Amino acid sequence: MYKIIAIDMDGTLLREDKTVSDRTKEAIKKAKELGVKVVLASGRPIEGIDQYLKKLNLISEKDYVLSYNGALVLNTETRDVISSSLLYGRDVHKLYNISKKLGVNIHAFSRKNGLITPKNSTYTEVEAKINGIEINIMPFENVADDEEIVKIMMIDEPDILSDAIKKLPIELYEKYTVVQSTPYFLEFLNKASNKGTGIEALAAHLGISKEEVICVGDAGNDHHMIEYAGLGVAMGNATKEIKDIANYVTKSNEEDGVAEVIEKFIVK
Repeated sequence: MYKIIAIDMDGTLLREDKTVSDRTKEAIKKAKELGVKVVLASGRPIEGIDQYLKKLNLISEKDYVLSYNGALVLNTETRDVISSSLLYGRDVHKLYNISKKLGVNIHAFSRKNGLITPKNSTYTEVEAKINGIEINIMPFENVADDEEIVKIMMIDEPDILSDAIKKLPIELYEKYTVVQSTPYFLEFLNKASNKGTGIEALAAHLGISKEEVICVGDAGNDHHMIEYAGLGVAMGNATKEIKDIANYVTKSNEEDGVAEVIEKFIVK
């Protein structure tokens, strides 16, 4: 029997209008009634996940969430940290210098200062809007070397970002976990951080084996957790890369793909 189902949000749990269907809500409710841990696993900060945790009744001392692509794993009620692997201000300085050479915009999430950027841009506005958070414009030179940073993102128009990705120094892939969550977001995390290591840490905390874990996603930042899971599921709208590594391909996020997974493999 599966004991955890980890669900990506954008492009997976959420429809294109950022809502959760009634069928999916009911399926999640049934999974919880069967004692299965339903865990939202998102690249978003916790502020951008909270409203969905509330709507799905996933806030309690027995519920957990993966935020920032697994860099921070929390209890949803107490906010106790189960697992965290962070970056620092010195990483901001390094990636900022590279972003200037590549001609792409950049922002970061600071534990102290929230969403920070040296210059506001279209996709920093997108980030702030979808998560309901404020933008803190500040010179990155003012970020202390030892300031705790959860993740750093290069953000820009898809064609500009795609061109920049081709020119990234190889050493960055050796130093960081680098994942692309959308055509306009490229994310840099601590090398030990990804959704796979986040779910693995949570499963260990709960005494659950990987064979008892389902992970569902659609994009590059879901690769690690789908690869880790006993049952890795790709959405019908997932990238080819994600479909190729999945054990099962469900319907799209517009066709209640998450509900289908729960009904087929948990509720039966």
